[in-house]
Amino acid sequence: MSDLPTGGKDEWLAGVLRDRLFQSPHQRLTFADYMNLVLYHPQSGYYSTGIPTIGRQGDFFTSSHLGADFGELLAQQILQIWDILGHPHPFQLLEMGAGTGQCAGDILRFISTNSPDLLQSLQYLIIETSAKLIRQQKEQLSGYLAQGIRVEWHSWESLPDHSLRGCCFSNEFIDAFPVHQVTVQGGELQEIYVTLEEGKLTEVIGELSTPMIQEYFELLDINLLASTYPENYRTEVNLAALDWLKTLSRKLKQGYVITIDYGYSASQYYHPQRNNGTLQCYYQHHRHSNPYVNLGHQDITAHVNFTALEKWGELLGLKTLGFTKQALFLMALGLGERLAALSGGDWGIMEVLQRRDALHQLMNPDGLGGFGVLVQGKGLTAEQEGIILKALDVPCDPFNEKTVR
Repeated sequence: MSDLPTGGKDEWLAGVLRDRLFQSPHQRLTFADYMNLVLYHPQSGYYSTGIPTIGRQGDFFTSSHLGADFGELLAQQILQIWDILGHPHPFQLLEMGAGTGQCAGDILRFISTNSPDLLQSLQYLIIETSAKLIRQQKEQLSGYLAQGIRVEWHSWESLPDHSLRGCCFSNEFIDAFPVHQVTVQGGELQEIYVTLEEGKLTEVIGELSTPMIQEYFELLDINLLASTYPENYRTEVNLAALDWLKTLSRKLKQGYVITIDYGYSASQYYHPQRNNGTLQCYYQHHRHSNPYVNLGHQDITAHVNFTALEKWGELLGLKTLGFTKQALFLMALGLGERLAALSGGDWGIMEVLQRRDALHQLMNPDGLGGFGVLVQGKGLTAEQEGIILKALDVPCDPFNEKTVR
């Protein structure tokens, strides 16, 4: 249990939470509703405050904060996608959850330098819900906006259905979606709720809030009530990720979806020995497991279930084209050549060491290099589907030890 703040800048969000609890049936919220409130409340949620959240001064950093290499290598894959699709005009590049805009800037700079033809056709679209991050992104990309390069900010509602032709991508986006938490007790699958007892946030167990949770496990062919799962087994269900994929598939007419994030296959995610799930919190670069402290001032995340995205995507018309790890994805796009070039350049010793460290972090299998990369396609011809993306031309699938295409 954790006390609700009773003073200072946290008090306002605590009051909003208290009111939501009192107005809710049984005076409780699903963990997904609680997580959504403390992360995304428009005034005091974690992603809405003026506190630095992303980057080396914040609570976490992403691949793009290690330098321009991540965005530049991703841009090389985007160039091939443009070729495969036959150089459409406009070519829409949709980034979902663009953070500070660092990756967008690196991609635009690479395209500006290496493919003026694509730049003329490019329509760079950003989906972002945080007003604070939109301001940062516009500042980061101000030079490109001044040049007349088409960079636009949209909501899902402002994008017409079946309007996108190009590539939609995200990096560390889905892990921050609100998740339901479930547990196995007394031979039943039950849900974990958040309530208030004597001024303290606490958890209570109840029936599932929606039949979609049970349907989610049926889709995955996972039975948490099997004898292999221990009593009090606890895990997460990311229904918001399925809603997101459904919306995205409706907006996409033809092209590719690239999802980069940390996560597992369903069998790994819901392994009986992973009995406390994957939920984790980040506060000032420190990781811990208490989501009920630092309200509005800490990130709360859960790993991505890539099998759910694959299976749900297939039902929506998104064909799985490949799955790999970020290290292999970037190596196939030329990260190894960039490492080798450091020994023959005119850089100073400190710059060489810093760049080498950054490149190694991008492919560290115990860190960013271990992230999953899922590639899906929609509306592609048989000929287009037959073209292996450069980034997927890797020797093995990291989950099943075989290439998935």
